[in-house]
Amino acid sequence: MTEQTSATKGSLLVITLVVIVDMIGFGIIIPFLTFMVDHLAPQGTDKGIWVAALMSAYAGAVFLFSSFWGTLSDRYGRRPILMFGLAGNTVAFVIFGLSTSLWMAFFARLLAGLFNANIPVARAYISDVSRPEEVAKRQGLIGVAFGVGFTIGPALGGWLSRPASWTWTDAFVGTIFETHPYLLPCLASSGLSLFALLLAFRLLPESHAPENRSKAKKTTPMKELKSKFSDIGSLMKRPVISPLLYSGMFFWVGFTIMHVVFILFTMMPAESGGLDFSESDNGIVFAFIGLIGMVTQGGMIGPLTERYGSSRLIAMGLSIAGLGLIAIPYVDISIAWTGMLVTSLLIAFGNGLFTPSNMAMLSNHSSYDERGLVMGVSESLRSLCSLFGVLIGGIVWDLTWDGDSLFTYHTAFWLCGLFSFIAVIIHVTGGAWDVDDPALKGKEVEAE
Repeated sequence: MTEQTSATKGSLLVITLVVIVDMIGFGIIIPFLTFMVDHLAPQGTDKGIWVAALMSAYAGAVFLFSSFWGTLSDRYGRRPILMFGLAGNTVAFVIFGLSTSLWMAFFARLLAGLFNANIPVARAYISDVSRPEEVAKRQGLIGVAFGVGFTIGPALGGWLSRPASWTWTDAFVGTIFETHPYLLPCLASSGLSLFALLLAFRLLPESHAPENRSKAKKTTPMKELKSKFSDIGSLMKRPVISPLLYSGMFFWVGFTIMHVVFILFTMMPAESGGLDFSESDNGIVFAFIGLIGMVTQGGMIGPLTERYGSSRLIAMGLSIAGLGLIAIPYVDISIAWTGMLVTSLLIAFGNGLFTPSNMAMLSNHSSYDERGLVMGVSESLRSLCSLFGVLIGGIVWDLTWDGDSLFTYHTAFWLCGLFSFIAVIIHVTGGAWDVDDPALKGKEVEAE
């Protein structure tokens, strides 16, 4: 083994750990975010729109600044931008945990999205240190890191919430953790970001050679945003690529609506139709979703793709996830855990089929020198759809959750399923169904 190979493997390990830390931080707030809004909201506040606002602050900032940080890393190197993002996340989580108002929490989430440069820059780092034939396999490390982080994060967030009310210790009673019940999970996430920052400082070499940095263009967030919309417009006119992106957009909107309304439903009292779930209960459910997604994408997607092809798996995944999303509010308190695990299994398995299959078709129907562009546009659209999804979810929930006629708390979940099934229709009728599938033929296709 050469010294260069060894160094590369060490760099990949550090980058993977950085992404895991990022995803733990992303997932750790999911079980308690809605409860935190409930804790901070004045009497009579519409909670759905504030849950949506906190989620959209993060998603919107990521959309606006992800390309900017990536381009900045081309000019100044990957290492300093990664470290800057980790330092920003460290501070943002402390502010979030110490929030005394909804506006302070909103600012903290905006800050976290602004500094979350790590994912696009981490992908660029992996490409820097990999030979062309290694890039696809090593990019898979990002997917594994997503799965690990999203499994650990929600569980950790649920377990560490409200430590002053723990029955096995009174160490937190009468402390700041009683007045700020969600500070502990935020400090845990902040500590992990600080650990990743120190790890990157000590062990992560720069991957982007200085002679290449001089070729990078000067940029601003507005220039990157204008370029991003131009790229989106051009790809939305391409056969095969276009229906893949459109079907992804509809699914991502529906899937994100679920992220807003899921805990608003499960935390409702049983007499109102909810499940009386706590933060830790929701943490377990989301950890289960992460685990199923990891198993599906890590172990099952390969054999299933060889048998059915990516195109068919996209339609299967969208349909299965759609059924799971619609079924959520029909879980009765008498079968709460069985029902939630079954619906979560459908959602996680469906998403686990759709996401890698959609990415594979986008890659295989793009020419070699534009795959980075196509993947970047896809990620940007996902962030944009997340922004719209959380806003739709929050508004619809506030308007319907206490209704007693046609529009009730079921309505938002029906919207989730509707968006998923529209995505199926677009995929099947829009030109991406049963096209020449490289996954079934063992070869690439020419870009359209």
